[in-house]
Amino acid sequence: MPAAKNGHTILLGEDDPEVRRYLEMALKCQGYAVALAKDGEEVLEHLRTSEEPVSAILLDIIMPRKDGFEALKEIRRWNSEVPVIMISAAFAPFNVVEAVRYGANDFLPKPVNPEDLRNALKSVLEGKAPSVPGQSRQTGAPATGDEIFFGAAPPMRQLQNLIGQIAWSEAPVLILGETGVGKEVIARELHAQSPRAKRPFLKLNCAALPSELVESELFGYERGAFTGAFQKKLGMFDMADGGTILLDEIGDMDFKLQAKLLQVLQDHEFQRLGGKETVRVDVRVIAATHRDLARAIEENSFREDLYYRLNLISVYVPPLRERKEDILPLAEFLVKKHSAPGASPARIPPRLQEVFLTHQWPGNIRELENVVRKFLIFRDTELIEGDLRSRVKFRTVTPPAPAMPAADNERSWPAADMDPARVERPDPAVPILEQVSEARKQAERTAILNALNAKNWNRKQAARMLTIDYKALLYKMKKLSIRKERAAASSRRMAGASVSVAAVSAAN
Repeated sequence: MPAAKNGHTILLGEDDPEVRRYLEMALKCQGYAVALAKDGEEVLEHLRTSEEPVSAILLDIIMPRKDGFEALKEIRRWNSEVPVIMISAAFAPFNVVEAVRYGANDFLPKPVNPEDLRNALKSVLEGKAPSVPGQSRQTGAPATGDEIFFGAAPPMRQLQNLIGQIAWSEAPVLILGETGVGKEVIARELHAQSPRAKRPFLKLNCAALPSELVESELFGYERGAFTGAFQKKLGMFDMADGGTILLDEIGDMDFKLQAKLLQVLQDHEFQRLGGKETVRVDVRVIAATHRDLARAIEENSFREDLYYRLNLISVYVPPLRERKEDILPLAEFLVKKHSAPGASPARIPPRLQEVFLTHQWPGNIRELENVVRKFLIFRDTELIEGDLRSRVKFRTVTPPAPAMPAADNERSWPAADMDPARVERPDPAVPILEQVSEARKQAERTAILNALNAKNWNRKQAARMLTIDYKALLYKMKKLSIRKERAAASSRRMAGASVSVAAVSAAN
């Protein structure tokens, strides 16, 4: 490859031969050296094998074998710093938003204007902010503007005042509340009102990834740390230096990983995977969860010292059913938010407003937003009303006894687990939703234990028997606290109970 006049090499991923030649010539005329790839797989292969450093990547979206978005996601898994400019003839807002979401620095429409290409490369190579609408995660959080709705309910007014009081602080914040109440929105508002507002705001859902991936996402890794670690990858704590990290669903973080997080909170330093260098960072941590962490501590699934470190300031976001005066104003806000640009917002009919006010909204704001979007699509009051009423009817049905799959030779389920006398009846003092949730857990736990016992606790065979992914089984076992020793103890108690019943029967 000829040496670059300006010292930069551009990796070009483009499947169309004519477009590839045109862009190659344009880049060389501007003084760049060019490496060529015909699709996403060749782009990734070049990055894995070439010893020539790449200054930036031009990446087409629509390509065979692996498209631009898939390639971009893999690039960002191990390298968050190399600039990536997406190019496509489909210059739709959706594609621009997706490119930014996956970590692109810029987006150019085809046919690519040489002057636009020159300016885009100059911008990303000089470290300037991206020119696409919005911002990538390395350059800071998007402005919240009118995107947050507090409402007039007293708990939300208090919450708004509390955010104003604590946003300036450097202290960790723990946000508590049910799923769908808007914990992430509150975290973004805390960041937006803080002195760190112009620095990055990054979010990681601890429940969405296996613990190994959570660790590499947070702390990064050195080249050669494990198979596939072709280059050093900076973690979120590196990228958020000076800014804020939101650890969503912190209650689901792996217990061993919690110790490393505690070190960062205490000492502001960590080591990347496979590295010996100590990295110091200045990051404010905001954690969020819907779980009862005090109970998790009792169950030894959450560290008590980490809890007190995170819980220096706690914020509780009330569920929507506890602030009914906000339901209709929030619905109107969401109608305006999701209406087509330039169109006059639709009005929610009085009949549907009544249904909104009587519905309990177990999914909170997320559920309300989905209903509003459905209303904007169909504009059918009866359809939305029937949908909400059917949800209520579904949730108030008494949960049946856990049903077991029909048995074949491989799926043999113990008859004791199907005994109706052992099925716990609903407690009228406990809310229906909690009863349904508990019934589902018990049914899931029973099915998993039966599969494990049938396969002598071979978890891979049990996963195949249950027709679920092996990692999904491990996650569910952890979530439901299923361990071999506990299961054995449970079996012994059941056996003891059976002996007692037999003895009583014999005596009679």
